[in-house]
Amino acid sequence: MIVVGLTGGIGMGKSTVGAMLRRLGARVFDADAVVHRLQAPGGRALPAIGRLVPGAVRNGVLDRAALRRAVMADPALFRKLEGIIHPMVRDECDAFLRAAHRARCPMAVLDIPLLYEAGMDALCDRVIAVSAPRGIQRHRVLARGHMDRAQVDAIIARQMDDRQRRARADHVILTGLSRALTWRQVRTVVASLRHAEERGRT
Repeated sequence: MIVVGLTGGIGMGKSTVGAMLRRLGARVFDADAVVHRLQAPGGRALPAIGRLVPGAVRNGVLDRAALRRAVMADPALFRKLEGIIHPMVRDECDAFLRAAHRARCPMAVLDIPLLYEAGMDALCDRVIAVSAPRGIQRHRVLARGHMDRAQVDAIIARQMDDRQRRARADHVILTGLSRALTWRQVRTVVASLRHAEERGRT
């Protein structure tokens, strides 16, 4: 089994690429979905978040707007939140990989936005970075309607620089043009990964 990291900043189109990889037969670990589950009502991360940011959890429910405001007011809270969330995500990821090995999946994809920041690229044989121009990235996130421009820019500033992420990755997929072009790039990368895996077995 080849383990592939999939990473990219907010609004880069990583979820779209992940869905394409899934359609091509890969088993995909979705770190964003895991984080949402950890922070959902009754989620495992809520008690620790509530202790870190009083008022962010009310009656067992995370107030995401209050949490965003707290992080904007005190950026140091972001690293502390990562200290709560990252180990839990790593536990889920390890369980995913064990299950994928047992199922003899040919390709397991770790869809993790902060792959490099969390050091989880060490789990991967290859890494794909998804990238788009800054203007498109910002437009996509603003179109979701959950954040204003200042909040979006603050998140982008906290994440690894896109050029640095691309330089570290084994493959780069650009999503700023058409969906058809993205599909062609994904198919080309998957063919390359499968070829490398076959060579490794011989």
